[in-house]
Amino acid sequence: MGALIEAKSVTRSFGGLVAVNSVDMQVLPGQTKALIGPNGAGKSTLLNVLTGVIPPSSGDILVGGLSMLGRACHEAASLGMARTFQNVQLFENMTVLENVMVGCHSWTKQGIASGAFRWIGHWREERTIYEESMRRLHEVGLAYEADMLAGSLPFGKQRLLEIARALASRPKVLLLDEPASGLSTRETAELASLLRKIVDEGITVLLVDHDMQFVMDISDEVMVLDRGVKIAEGTPEQVQNHPNVIAAYLGMEARA
Repeated sequence: MGALIEAKSVTRSFGGLVAVNSVDMQVLPGQTKALIGPNGAGKSTLLNVLTGVIPPSSGDILVGGLSMLGRACHEAASLGMARTFQNVQLFENMTVLENVMVGCHSWTKQGIASGAFRWIGHWREERTIYEESMRRLHEVGLAYEADMLAGSLPFGKQRLLEIARALASRPKVLLLDEPASGLSTRETAELASLLRKIVDEGITVLLVDHDMQFVMDISDEVMVLDRGVKIAEGTPEQVQNHPNVIAAYLGMEARA
């Protein structure tokens, strides 16, 4: 089976700053793949390019073999991608359940007319949306908070709610930007367990994170960026022992 996501010589510049420089990458079905690097390496920029939030300056992004060039970012969901953001983005004045129900929009079919005329298909779909949303809340451990306002949740649970909302879109690949940021050791361990369950469900995961223990524990493959350039890619063990990675993180001179 081919790659779910493939970056081909992707470059993204902001004026004279090259944030991502001619990067090639593949995310294969069933993988948990991590994208790491020092601060300012271009990780979040690459994630934004992959999901259509910003276009590449050059190169191409293929999702399921289809190019993302010229597509709006909301079309990423229809291609099987869902994501969370480095800074939590929730509808704080909506309930936890309502936030997850919003994530179902990518696969629902009924519209305003069916609701206005109370067609039976509308009510059946509403029931399906409710059941799917509650299933996702159970999965992340937030079912008992379903009727609470999202903004009232502690930070760790807000991150879990974002993941539940992304899962509600029934994605093929879940992209996570700094999911362990701000979490306690216990919360990070629980997140790792959740991500393993998500992969077991058949959903591929691509994540960006600075917590090296978390990344190395759950990843099948790791790619390292430094100043926008890919400097290493391989298994966690291979990457940890790569001289270019040691140099990038520790400031040591890379061995030839």
